[in-house]
Parts: sequence; structure tokens; C-alpha cells
Amino acid sequence: MDLKKLGWDDHLEKVFSPLKSVGYSVGRVTIENRDRYQIVTEIGECPAEVTGKFMFSADSAAQFPKVGDWVAVTMFDAEQKAIIHEVLPRKTKFSRKAPGKGFEEQVIAANLDVIFIVQSLDENYNLRRLERYLVMVHENRVQPIVVLNKTDLCPEYEDRLTAVRNLMPDLTVVAVSAKTNSGLETLRSLIKAEWTFAFIGSSGVGKSSLINQLAGEEIFKTAEVREIDSRGRHTTTRRQLIVLPTGGCLIDTPGMRELQLWQAEEGMDETFADIDRISTDCHFSDCTHTSEIKCAVLAAVASGELPQGRYQNYLKMRKELAHLETTINKESFLERKRKDKILHREINRI
Repeated sequence: MDLKKLGWDDHLEKVFSPLKSVGYSVGRVTIENRDRYQIVTEIGECPAEVTGKFMFSADSAAQFPKVGDWVAVTMFDAEQKAIIHEVLPRKTKFSRKAPGKGFEEQVIAANLDVIFIVQSLDENYNLRRLERYLVMVHENRVQPIVVLNKTDLCPEYEDRLTAVRNLMPDLTVVAVSAKTNSGLETLRSLIKAEWTFAFIGSSGVGKSSLINQLAGEEIFKTAEVREIDSRGRHTTTRRQLIVLPTGGCLIDTPGMRELQLWQAEEGMDETFADIDRISTDCHFSDCTHTSEIKCAVLAAVASGELPQGRYQNYLKMRKELAHLETTINKESFLERKRKDKILHREINRI
């Protein structure tokens, strides 16, 4: 396997050089399945595991290898198994707050050039959810491209296409149908050799079907959505990277039901650049855009310049980020306090 087809470049070669000098090989993670991995190297694919040292020194699950990561490995068993020693620094990533009550980062995929945000033009279509995806993609400095699938089910899809384009002036939006192949050539033209593309979205929007069409074969299983509510079944149960024969890497991801933000301040600024621009005319520099007098943002909502739904979604995510930051800071303080207490106890013993 030519690693350049997987995105290997001179920068990665330079970063890997010290590890190469001590005998490590390099691979890229194609499948993550709990604590088991599949990687691809210059000599082909093989299963892999992290070292015990790596496992016990990692501070969080986010530091473990993820699909798309480049890793330093040692090959064993006649090159049929690999041990992962290090994860090379990530160029980009897509992450969210891990589902549940805890406050940890969950990295979905790493080293991405483009993320296709897929929505279907049935009941799944939702501008507010799309804004949330855009915030998360922009936060990690990955290029977003919105893919509206199932045009065959939506005669008025041009109106929805326009509505999505109006969210951001430079946003690339493609309308397709995986069933009829409409728009597939346009989508295919966006795939570049040596780049990595991830498909994200809810269950049933057609991510796997689109990848199968682009690959020219049925790599991933697909299933029909329920007609009553347009919800799909989780046919994709794990993240997986494939390499197209024509070049380019595609990553399929399971449908996401929970989409909670994770440290997305820059993503908010870029996704809601129109609100930031309007806010420069607010009377107060620390305006919260909720009740202040002479608030330019509230005036824009009242005049119809800023859609009410977009404004409310902006406030909702701002509140969510503030709560996240407060909680993380509190947990970090308590953790430092715990470690200081242990250190103080050890000093007293000496």
C-alpha cells in the first residue's frame, strides 16, 4: 500500500522521523472496535492493539487511537499483527461531548480534510441540527460540505437547498439521491486523491448508501428507514475508513442521536458570523443579546433580518457551552485539589 494514497505527506514524515529512527513502522487506523483496531501499513492490513504502557498512561479515551489516526507500531507474528506505541499528532479531528452524564471528549474520527454533513430531505431535514453540526466541524478547522440526500422524496428540494445555502455565504451544498444517482457525479467530483472525507449525520440519512455508490460496490450494509417517522436503523455500528480505487479515503460513521458540543467557541464564531457582525453595533460591549436596551441583535430579530429560529439556536448553544466550561473548570479544580492532597500526604510521610 502506497501510504501517500492514504494522505501521508512530508509533514507527517518529518514528525515520524524520530520514531522511525528507533525502528517503529507507521500505519493508519481503519477500524476501531473497543480496544481492538485494524490498521493499514505499507505491507497491507493487520489487526493491532495498544501497548500496556499506552493504556495506563493515557489520561482519557480521547487519547486512544481513533479511525483516521496515524500510529507508530511494531510488527509481530510474521507481520500479521501490530502493537501501537504512539498516536502521531492529529492535524484535525471531529469530536463531541461523550454521551451520558459525564464530561469527556469523544473523538469520532481524526485527520480529516472534509466532512460531509448528510441530511435527508424527508423528516430528518432540520436547519437547527445542521447549525449544530457546522459549529462542531468548524471548531476543528475541517471544511464542511452539506449533502442533502433523497431528492427523489422531495419535489420542493430546491427551496430547502436555498435555505441551507442562506445559513452561510460560502457553504458548499450538494443535493443528491443515492437511489436514483441524481447529483452523484457532482458529489464524486468533490473527492480528491490523498484527502480524507468523513460522512456524519443521523441514522437513515443514507451515509452508507452514498459511500457504496462512490466506491462502486456494496461495502456497507444499508436498510430502509421507517416510513412513519423517517428514522433509520443503525446499519453502521462502527467507524471505518476505506480507500477508493480512484484515490481518497472515506470514513463512514454510525448515526448520531446525541450531538452535544465540546469546546466549540471558534466554531460558534464562524458558524454564526452574521450574529457576531450584527453584535458590533450593540450599545454594550458585553451584551448577552437577551434583554439589553439598544441590542442590535434583538433589533435584527424584530425586523426579520435575523431569523428567530437561528437566534434561539445560537442562544441555546451559547448557554450549553457556558455550562460545559463551568463544569469542566470545576472538575479540573477538584482533580488538582485531590492530587495536591495526595502529594501533601506523601511529603508528610518523608
